[in-house]
Amino acid sequence: MSEFEFVTSSGEKIPVIINIRTGVRNITLRPRGGDVRRIDATRPIISSNSTVMKFVEQKRRWLERFFANAPRKEHLKSGNIFDFLDKRVCVIYDGTLRGNKFVLNDDGTWTLFVGGDEKLLENRVRLFVKSELLKQIKDLIHKTPREFWPKRICLRDTISRWGSRSTTGTVSFSWRLAFAPFDVMRYVVMHELAHVKHMDHSDAFWAQVRELYGFGVERARRWLNQNGADLHKFL
Repeated sequence: MSEFEFVTSSGEKIPVIINIRTGVRNITLRPRGGDVRRIDATRPIISSNSTVMKFVEQKRRWLERFFANAPRKEHLKSGNIFDFLDKRVCVIYDGTLRGNKFVLNDDGTWTLFVGGDEKLLENRVRLFVKSELLKQIKDLIHKTPREFWPKRICLRDTISRWGSRSTTGTVSFSWRLAFAPFDVMRYVVMHELAHVKHMDHSDAFWAQVRELYGFGVERARRWLNQNGADLHKFL
């Protein structure tokens, strides 16, 4: 049990993990959903833990809203069905296999047969999903003019950002985009490619996004804003 807790109006006890950092001036809070729901708090040396908890109370409305909307993790088991990259996929564990087998069914759905140690089923599915997403992203990028191609592509498990581009030319994407509709994932890719020419969110930047994406960019953007939190519920 954590020494400090934030108790929601529904009675859920959320641990508050307080860390002391040198060089920081303000108290910061970072709530986390998923399997381990907690609040990571950072405070400067000159502050006290009681001051942190007072600050937590001041942010109660925001924290209550965050934990009410944060999806809980859904663990995948053999026989479960989930969607990724516009495919409906049933996961089946097959201990006779050493690797994975991805099969298209007659009804248009897919079956992912996963071998190896059954305890590693989720991990193997995660690696498979990441691999498939990376292939799709590379294919999308290579269909754009070469001047937009990044030097390097990375997949990360970020919470607050779906994509980012560094000054060194590396473009990073949240691998959770694999669970979004294909056109929504494509929107994030084109969004980051547009930053090659515009490292801001000016009118010129959005015009570039629309040029790369085509019709429907606002619909994709709106879907992500409204449904993005649900992309974190698996794995």
